Amino acid sequence: MLLKSFNWNQEVMFSAEPVLVDFWAPWCGPCRAMHPTLESLAKDFKVAQVNVDKNPQLASAYNVSSIPAIMIFKGGKVVASHLGVTPEATLRAELEKFSDSPARS
Repeated sequence: MLLKSFNWNQEVMFSAEPVLVDFWAPWCGPCRAMHPTLESLAKDFKVAQVNVDKNPQLASAYNVSSIPAIMIFKGGKVVASHLGVTPEATLRAELEKFSDSPARS
C-alpha cells in the first residue's frame, strides 16, 4: 500500500505493522530514482511518502535535512533510517525483520 495523502497518526504512529516513510520532493533526482523501489515494496508493505515541500513541519520534527530520507516506523518509533538512494533488498530485509509475519507473496 503506497500512501501519498494520509493521516500521519492513524497510518504511521498507531499502525500495527511497520511503515516505511519516504521523505522526498518532486525536484529531487535521487528521490525520483527511489520511486520504482517504493512501488515494489508497497506491494508487500505499508509505504508512505511525505513531500517535504508540502509538509516542512513534519520533516523538521524528524530532523530531515537531506532527501531522500527513508525511515521505518514500528509502534510509533523510528526503528531504522537511511539517507540517499537505498537498495530495495536492504529496505525489504528491514521491513521483514520488523514485521510480525513474513511478507505477502
